[in-house]
Amino acid sequence: MIEPEVTLELAKEHGLTEEEYGWICERLGRTPTFTELGVFSVMWSEHCSYKNSIALLKTLPREGGKLLVGAGEENAGLVDIGDGLAIAFKIESHNHPSAVEPYQGAATGVGGILRDIFTMGARPIAALNSLRFGTLDDKRTRYLFEGVVKGIGDYGNSFGVPTVAGEVYFDECYKGNPLVNAMAIGLVKHNQTASATAKGEGNPVFIVGSATGRDGIHGATFASEEISEASEAKRPSVQVGDPFTEKLLLEATLEIIKNDWIIGIQDMGAAGISCSTSEMSDKGESGMKIDLDKVPLREVDMSAYEIMLSESQERMLVVAKKGCEEDIIKTFDKWDLHCEIIGYVTDKKILEVHHNGEKKVEVNPFELVLGGGAPVYNRETRKPKYIDEKHSFDFLKLPQTENINEAFKKVFSSPNIASKRWVYEQYDSMVRTNTIVGPGSDAAVIYIKETNKAIAAKTDCNGRYVYLNPKEGAKIAVAESARNIVCSGGKPLAITNCLNFGNPYKPEIYWTFKEAIEGMGEACRFFNTPVTGGNVSFYNESPDAAVYPTPVIGMVGLIEDLKHITTANFKNIGDLIYVFGEDKEELGGSEFLKVVHNKVEGNAPHIDLQIEQNLHNTILSLINDGLIESAHDISEGGILSALAECCILDDEKPIGAEVNIPIKTREDFTLFSESQSRIIVSVKAKNKKLFEESASKLFTPFIQIGETKKENLTINDKYIFELDVLLELYYKSIPLKMNEY
Repeated sequence: MIEPEVTLELAKEHGLTEEEYGWICERLGRTPTFTELGVFSVMWSEHCSYKNSIALLKTLPREGGKLLVGAGEENAGLVDIGDGLAIAFKIESHNHPSAVEPYQGAATGVGGILRDIFTMGARPIAALNSLRFGTLDDKRTRYLFEGVVKGIGDYGNSFGVPTVAGEVYFDECYKGNPLVNAMAIGLVKHNQTASATAKGEGNPVFIVGSATGRDGIHGATFASEEISEASEAKRPSVQVGDPFTEKLLLEATLEIIKNDWIIGIQDMGAAGISCSTSEMSDKGESGMKIDLDKVPLREVDMSAYEIMLSESQERMLVVAKKGCEEDIIKTFDKWDLHCEIIGYVTDKKILEVHHNGEKKVEVNPFELVLGGGAPVYNRETRKPKYIDEKHSFDFLKLPQTENINEAFKKVFSSPNIASKRWVYEQYDSMVRTNTIVGPGSDAAVIYIKETNKAIAAKTDCNGRYVYLNPKEGAKIAVAESARNIVCSGGKPLAITNCLNFGNPYKPEIYWTFKEAIEGMGEACRFFNTPVTGGNVSFYNESPDAAVYPTPVIGMVGLIEDLKHITTANFKNIGDLIYVFGEDKEELGGSEFLKVVHNKVEGNAPHIDLQIEQNLHNTILSLINDGLIESAHDISEGGILSALAECCILDDEKPIGAEVNIPIKTREDFTLFSESQSRIIVSVKAKNKKLFEESASKLFTPFIQIGETKKENLTINDKYIFELDVLLELYYKSIPLKMNEY
């Protein structure tokens, strides 16, 4: 390959600004080589450097609680759960790749997040996801939806990790730019964790796993620009995954970590060798001397530029302890994986890379990395005009809903409310036999073997709420995640986040981002659920518009005793039904307003964090005292949808209910309100007195609204919904749409 002359124009083609190119030349004291330009372009891309977000991210609560490592310090967050065990967990996006190649984009998103977990020394025990698409009436949306779901399922199923929970939303704003966020959870003993660091002069540096090809080159910069018509030509930027190789890599990796043969290890994700060598060197305040001639290649005549920027999957960089080389090589040979020494650690704080006898890179790794010499920006902010206009919407001018039955059927069968069984039936949610509560309930519950404990996990975000009120919407995302953990019997511990926004150079977009960060930070401090790390995904825009700001929350909680595990469905005929919390008849951003009136107006529902926390404490206390049979939060679709779900979430044993819901001002406002901090519980009739006495001491208001019955859901003696009809609406809505080819 004849390398082009490095100029400002070439730097701009690599996504660097004139100012950034000037900084590179100044810091190097010369013009960068072509390979160095490539390395800087990927390392200073938004995807790797977080240059437009890191200043704000540092305002989030990044320490405290049960955290064992600070946010961003390692490949994933690490949270203590007692008994010498910790949870490693993280969420990341693979939005842009999934928009142009949905199957491989989603599959490699799963593969990448799993590697982040096992490079911590943790064995992955569960996968989750958060997905956003356009409306299912659109043929291309159905193609993307089907491809993404198949990619997630095929990779997770083949690798052997259960996909236990997730969420899927559909809205026109995601049509050209779907969101594919993948989360993984692993379990590790405190004394068997690994770090992404390089230190110790002369310690050997290995590349292990798959061979390196040309797939994924400039994937990091591809993820740092808007989707356009030209994006289709960037299919080479989408990596190709191999879950069977990753399974072998998992076993070999955990073996060398457990035997204490290594200093550090890091996944080769975005920016490939460029990222792992520079980040590990910087973390260890060391340098590396790398010979690319030693890297196993699967394509001929690859240049230093291509090898450094390749994002081929299922690869790791390992810094070994001197004297352990043969043990590591034998281990990877046993698992039939490449394992080659490609260099060694130095004490010069210089990353030096050679290829074909030539020095191609000579850079201080500090200059390349997030938190080091990479650029940090605070962008201009401007409140969008639409927000005040939306908030001024007069709901009293909405026409009265004449037919509540028909309105409810539209809402309950909406793909945003209806069962996502079509999705999760394609996932193996039971492999490894740890799954106690799988997809379809408020939160997933995963058993921690050889203990009496379980992990509860959930992803959550309502993008409409964040669009209407970024700060309050982000608070709600945290609060609802916590509420779902609580409804499952767990105490919330910590979060990871995946922040999906538009172009940060647009002041209105950056304002929403800043507001959402403030709201998230406030809620996490209040609930003592620190942020362990995560991912920022900007430039989620198509030629039509930006997506709704979508800060997805991935939360984990701990259930201290297996007998406290609680699910949402009604359990027994004759149980009493109660509602905790107060309805304020809030329809801003509601599913009812969108589905029935085709409007997205108003303000997000109000959230009072103290009331929310009081609710959590109350529900957990009642669960721990054995006084609650089921618990389900009221969210999208309002109390009517929540009650219907309680009746039919166990579709093999549906149970009806007869309830009387007090109407405040208007029937449709009350029945479809999405006011926050509300939970429906069912209680055995014999425990009525004890339950009410206990609840009265803990939290008000709560009211009894009815009891479970053998047949039908009856509301206020006037609206009767047969269980068979509810089952049809809920479980067949998405399958029917996916057959519309």
